[in-house]
Amino acid sequence: MDAATNHDRVVNGLGDNARDLELELEWLARVIQARNEGYFRANAEDQAPSAPVAPDLSLSDSPYARFLRESEAGLSERLVVLLALTPHIRPQLLDILWSRNEATQRGFTEFGGLHGNHHGGFIPTGETALFLLAGDDLAARFHHARMFDSDHSFARQNILSLSATADGEPILAGALTLAPEWRQRFTTGLEDKPKFDAKFPAHRIETQLGWNALILPRATLEQIEEIKDWISHRHRLLHEWEMAAKLRPGFTCLFQGPPGTGKTLSACLLGKHCGCPVYKIDLSMIVSKYIGETEKNLARIFDRAEQKGWILFFDEADALFGRRTRVDSSHDRYANQESSFLLQRIEDFDGVVILASNLKTNIDEAFLRRFDSVINFPMPRPEERLRIWRNAFSPKTVLHPAVNMPRLAETYEISGGTIMNVVRFSSLRALSRNENVILLDELEEGLRREYLKEGRVM
Repeated sequence: MDAATNHDRVVNGLGDNARDLELELEWLARVIQARNEGYFRANAEDQAPSAPVAPDLSLSDSPYARFLRESEAGLSERLVVLLALTPHIRPQLLDILWSRNEATQRGFTEFGGLHGNHHGGFIPTGETALFLLAGDDLAARFHHARMFDSDHSFARQNILSLSATADGEPILAGALTLAPEWRQRFTTGLEDKPKFDAKFPAHRIETQLGWNALILPRATLEQIEEIKDWISHRHRLLHEWEMAAKLRPGFTCLFQGPPGTGKTLSACLLGKHCGCPVYKIDLSMIVSKYIGETEKNLARIFDRAEQKGWILFFDEADALFGRRTRVDSSHDRYANQESSFLLQRIEDFDGVVILASNLKTNIDEAFLRRFDSVINFPMPRPEERLRIWRNAFSPKTVLHPAVNMPRLAETYEISGGTIMNVVRFSSLRALSRNENVILLDELEEGLRREYLKEGRVM
């Protein structure tokens, strides 16, 4: 899709969303008015106003309308999502809920609502939603409250939740919180791209290379192909073939091998081929010495990635998924609990998790038994190194006649990543000479530097 087409799609999505949400907000205003009139009617014998009819968006192709269809949201869920969105798009619509109770000289408890630190409007809570949906009908209240349970689609698909409340306070006093990615999709028509920060310590990684750049043994490539098949056919396997009750919803794989053998590139190519964003987890911001903090940090990653079709890539995963220890102290006990928690979160995750490690033996056996695939990335053989050397240089460079690529490939047992480091070093040396000729002595100097980094001698 070219830039002009993409721009037109975004503009159209914005207009369609705005049109549909105008209709939705009018519906919400009528719902609030009808609930107030029915709840505060003077005589119990007076007939309560009928429930306003929701707009028909069945023919709309706006991101908001597609969400309603794809999530199969009922009217109750639809109203709650709209209520959570309203402070972000038309906050004044909820001002009527600041009404003062003349008997108590404060707001009506049944309306719920919160004051923000900076937002001057009414922030709806779970109590607000139940008031609009159930009024003072206790049975209806109990029924609608179930949409805030952990097994409801709101939680399972990370759409909407209630903010945490202080100990002892009602859960329904928590603010209705629409997940950022849905809020952005409903307002801009675009998918949210999470920002790297303490709450989401992961970078999106991509590559401009193609599969021809991945030079690996046939057995390794065939195993990578299995992951491609899973991503491409997962939905049909689990749902059309009715295997969801028998198989886990996600796929977990260990990439094992020395540095520079193609583990990260393979993850990026999988994402590129299958249209799945790949996020590399920054373990330095995940692992904490404080008890329970590592689990919380990791839970935020998995919660955000749920139902997104992302690939989560844990490089040097030994720090999180290493062997569990014998329990000799409380610290050992908590470390083992942490490993068990990680294993459970991975098994429940509906996407692809790739763990990368230099040594398979560093990974706890309990994890290994649960992996769907363990793929070995060995050091390249001479013929593979020769292919890497030949594909590595810029087409604008010229190799000096003294450079013998077959000899380089046969003599130096190094990884593809190391070869690229040498190519970068020698290419920069050529540029510094204002030339495009790659010299043998500069290649050998680059090799010596790489050997020194690895504690080896040429």
